[in-house]
Parts: sequence; C-alpha cells; structure tokens
Amino acid sequence: MKVKGLSGKELEVISYLELNEKFFFKREDIRKFFKNDNEMNVYIHNLKKKGRIVKLNKSKYYLIPIRAYRGHWSEHPFIIVDEIFNGKDYYIAESAAAYFWGFIEQIPTKIVVYCTNKQGEKKIFGFDIIFKRKRKLGSYVKKEIKGHKFFVQSKEETKKWLK
Repeated sequence: MKVKGLSGKELEVISYLELNEKFFFKREDIRKFFKNDNEMNVYIHNLKKKGRIVKLNKSKYYLIPIRAYRGHWSEHPFIIVDEIFNGKDYYIAESAAAYFWGFIEQIPTKIVVYCTNKQGEKKIFGFDIIFKRKRKLGSYVKKEIKGHKFFVQSKEETKKWLK
C-alpha cells in the first residue's frame, strides 16, 4: 500500500512510529532508519513540509497519524504544552486554567503558559500558545487528561486572576 505523497522510507518511519504508538518522538527514535544525520534531516524536513510531523521543541516532534483525515488532526492543547516542556518548569494559566476549573464556559482560543525559559507565541493545531516567562512560578497543580499528566494554575490562583 502506498500513501500518496509519501516515499517508501517516509511511510516506513511513520508506520513504525504509529505501530509503537510514539506520536511524540525524538530523533533518536527514528535514527535506525537512516545512514546518517544528514539523510535524517532531509526526511524530517520533507515530512514537516508535507504536514506529517510538527516540531514541538528542539528535540521533539509530533506525528500526524496516517489515519488523519486529509492531514487534519488535533491533539489536546494541554498535552501538546506538556510535551513542549518535557513535563517540567511550566503551568497552564489564565483563561485556559479558568476554563479547566469551570469558572468560565467559553473555550479559550489562546493558551497562556507561564514558564521559566520561554517567551513568545506558537500556533499549533489551530490554537495559539502564548509563553510568558517568569522567574518564579506561582501556585500550580498536577492534573491528568486522556491519561497524560500536565500542570495547571491552582484553583485559588485562577480565582485571583479572574478578579
């Protein structure tokens, strides 16, 4: 079976990742398919161009599954944020936290993240992630969604933010 637009090697790499349920992956996870780093870089670049993978941080990527309808796919934004930060030094805050705790009903289109090492914005899967750097992180708690843990601003801090 050949998927339109994917080379044999690209299909092999994607199939391997999907079969092993490695939708969040690092370069080390696929290194064995390539002769050297240059070849791997070319394939990663092509897969990004074709919309089959999304770069999350310096070393981590997200695989858009082959079963995605016309290349359209979405993952829960809180899971994406946690993967961007490798599970540390951040928490989801402001309106996204207020929605999570049930204080507001409107689904936020922007996810504000307080962190210690990043600032700026990034758009992934149709939502904007706004990184706000803080020297010292405030009060947050560890929660779980779809079997994945993430950090969110505490209920008390979110109430204060709402005022």
